[in-house]
Amino acid sequence: LPSSAFEWNALKATPTKVGERRAVFDSPTETLENLEMHVTTLNPGEYAHPPHQHPEEELTIVREGTVEALVNGERKRLGPGSVIFQAPNRLHTLQNVGTTPVVYHVLKWRSIKTGPVLPAKP
Repeated sequence: LPSSAFEWNALKATPTKVGERRAVFDSPTETLENLEMHVTTLNPGEYAHPPHQHPEEELTIVREGTVEALVNGERKRLGPGSVIFQAPNRLHTLQNVGTTPVVYHVLKWRSIKTGPVLPAKP
């Protein structure tokens, strides 16, 4: 992935069962095996997905709305501007606990050190 700029209006919104998703990029970089970014709009009351885990580290930035995030086995209520870091192989999920859609940005990366999916850690 070279240096790039991505215009919001050019990102295709793909409907999902719980809202919509905009893929920004999903590609190797000069220093990472893979870097992926997407933007999710999550309807009120919906979960992004069931609790799951993966070997990549993940950073989520809440842009609009209120979420409840599963972080280290605890549920955290967070609003706009909040940042969530998920370490590898930790169970995590997000739920929209507000009355309006939630919009959040997700960055996931895989380095050469990233290993396989391991048993979940709390």
